[in-house]
Amino acid sequence: MKITLNKVTIISCLAGSLLFANCTKSFEKVNTDPDALPEAPVANLLANVLRNTGESFGGDIDGYGTFSGYIVKIQYLDYMSGLIPTNNTFGNRWAACYYNNTQLKVLLAQTEDIAEGHKNIRFVAQIWQNYMWSYLTDGWRNVPFSEALKGSEDEGSILKAKYDRQEDIYPAILQDLKRIADEMAAGVGNDDFSVGDFIYGGDIHKWRKFCNALRLRIAMRISGVAPDLAKTTIEEICADPSRYPVLQTNAENCYLTYPGAAPYFEPWYNTGYVDKRVDNFGMADIFVDHLKEMEDPRLAKVANVAADGEYRGFQNGAASTPPNLANISFIGDKYMNDAIGFTPFYKSCETFYILAEAALLGYNVGMTAEEAYEQAVRLSMEDNQITGSAVDAYLAGAGRWDGTKERVWWDMWVALFKENFEAWNLYRRTGIPSTNYPSLNSVYGDAHNDQPFRLPYPNNEFLYNTQHVNSAAANVTDYVWGEQMWWDQRTGVY
Repeated sequence: MKITLNKVTIISCLAGSLLFANCTKSFEKVNTDPDALPEAPVANLLANVLRNTGESFGGDIDGYGTFSGYIVKIQYLDYMSGLIPTNNTFGNRWAACYYNNTQLKVLLAQTEDIAEGHKNIRFVAQIWQNYMWSYLTDGWRNVPFSEALKGSEDEGSILKAKYDRQEDIYPAILQDLKRIADEMAAGVGNDDFSVGDFIYGGDIHKWRKFCNALRLRIAMRISGVAPDLAKTTIEEICADPSRYPVLQTNAENCYLTYPGAAPYFEPWYNTGYVDKRVDNFGMADIFVDHLKEMEDPRLAKVANVAADGEYRGFQNGAASTPPNLANISFIGDKYMNDAIGFTPFYKSCETFYILAEAALLGYNVGMTAEEAYEQAVRLSMEDNQITGSAVDAYLAGAGRWDGTKERVWWDMWVALFKENFEAWNLYRRTGIPSTNYPSLNSVYGDAHNDQPFRLPYPNNEFLYNTQHVNSAAANVTDYVWGEQMWWDQRTGVY
């Protein structure tokens, strides 16, 4: 077919070309919202990270709650099939950790040239970064760390980050937290970041205490495998409380609370009462049995009575559901039936459980193990609105001090309820509760005699970071067993 170009055609083409060129040159200007901020306010970045942390990790009811021996499913029974790698549930939490640290990295980059005017919020961002790293390695052991978050061209365009050993990650976290603690000791800033601080309302002194409390937790975690580092860290903090203050009262608990109105409900309340799944979760038999045996007054707070007025737990992974769900104790109203509620990241009583164990290890912590233990118990009881007389009766009765680490660990297990991830860490490190067991009807049969050692790597890692994740998972069995945490020195578990 012959095409004839006349004058009109040529003019039309030229006009179209000029129009296209003009649109291309002004495309960015035309498509930029003049009312939009070029950068998110740093307080908003912090607020988003704290909110995301609470919603991502605070929603766990079973999972960590089951791994630690607190809560079991009673309607849709748990046979451990959810441990197969996916990008949901545990994969979402992996992604949330890296997302949060990416956002905090942006916050630090935006304020780098004006750091002095944003001193406090930068401290908080760095502390929370380390909390996220500790969460990652305690969940998955070896994880991308030193090469993580370096995908930009100026940082090497690293899109497939190597996996660092947990043995190397822990000292790095402790070193960075000490740097932050020393810088805060030298002087905090004057910037007001309260609008973005959903935990402490902009109180930098409480964040300073959280930083050092986190150092205590991490140091104690590795006390069995890196005793020198653990001892020097804990003794340094205890030797100079004015330089290294820690969380010591319930008013200082690191708790995230919620607005309590749609759609911002506390996650457990949202699952149980908004989504109407409260009867899918019952108290574990081992938890209720222990609390009853110890005549522990916290039982009435962590659990509700069953329909017949008794406290009754249920087996993990039983063969069939109970004939009447209401005959099993549901999660206590304090912990589930509260729209505002709280997601705990650190309970101040934990400080004193750690100090009690440290004293038993021979560390100089400025108080005896018995003093630290009793202070821990009182803080936990107070946080559960237990009367002083009931606390005294417990400490004089079954909960009395007996000079053993086991006494510390058993009570700490009770105290950590709802801080389920940390309770699972306690179990993997100490073997307490010694009554814990995996699903009775696990899809893995009798291949494993213990709760998961770790979390499954997300499926996306196997798709997009294949070589590195396969190397990291080489000693992993059935996704979550096999190689234990570096600090998990238990024997006879598989």
